[in-house]
Amino acid sequence: MSEDNQTGLIRISDDVVSTIAGLAALETAGIAGMSGGISEGLAKRLSGKNVQRGVSVEVGQVEAAIDLRVIVKYGSRIQDVCRDLQENVREAVENMTGLTVVEVNVKVEGVAFTEEEIEDQLRVK
Repeated sequence: MSEDNQTGLIRISDDVVSTIAGLAALETAGIAGMSGGISEGLAKRLSGKNVQRGVSVEVGQVEAAIDLRVIVKYGSRIQDVCRDLQENVREAVENMTGLTVVEVNVKVEGVAFTEEEIEDQLRVK
């Protein structure tokens, strides 16, 4: 985004929008982490250290489109988590940048299990 006002030009970089979207995604209930995508091997959970991983953005003058690759917590209703994720990301980016978010696409690339759930599965077998 860039805006020309009386005191000068304001530009918001793609990296800034990616960071905002990544943080909003990680704060969404049911999201275990972001995925690095197929090109980086198996889906990996990431901490807030690299919140841009798993986020792709296209930022225009007044609009933005966002693609997210996520890992969902086991036991969560994926459709509900993804709807909440879309809304949280849209709201965060629009509130902080003033851009209009035209779409938030979500690709679920994995399901995360807790150690307790893994132990329960092993006991069943």
